[in-house]
Amino acid sequence: MAEPAELKQRIRTDLTAAMKSRDQLVTGTLRMALAAITNEEVAGTSAKELTDPDVVRVLTREVKKRNESAEVYAGAGRSELADNERAEAAILERYLPQQLTDAELTDLVDGAVAEVAGGGEQPGMKQMGQVIKAANDKAAGRADGKRIADAVKQRLSG
Repeated sequence: MAEPAELKQRIRTDLTAAMKSRDQLVTGTLRMALAAITNEEVAGTSAKELTDPDVVRVLTREVKKRNESAEVYAGAGRSELADNERAEAAILERYLPQQLTDAELTDLVDGAVAEVAGGGEQPGMKQMGQVIKAANDKAAGRADGKRIADAVKQRLSG
């Protein structure tokens, strides 16, 4: 069985501290994050305990939602709501692994291409899905899926 998520426990501990210090923004954001984690745990046919990589995936999705909402609010001239969404995203990003630099991402994609090639010929655009899957597995939440897909596409077409 997978070991329970230490990250989830850290969020709970930080939520308690935020509640004691009456920090409403952090309290609300961490409550929403824990609700998203719980929803993921009970989704599907049977309940399961999420591992740290699973929690990272949920938090990454939540950060992406906040950033997209901030863009929509900013575009609609609602800067106070956009600022709030960005602040929530920044709080959640504290729990995510350090993001890869462009050079690290390029190295990771090169490794994924070599893995898919398996000593054979260079993969082409037909194998793009396989290369993206391998790169996502290697990235383990340290790079956005779109960023990985763009890097793979550039590598395979160039």
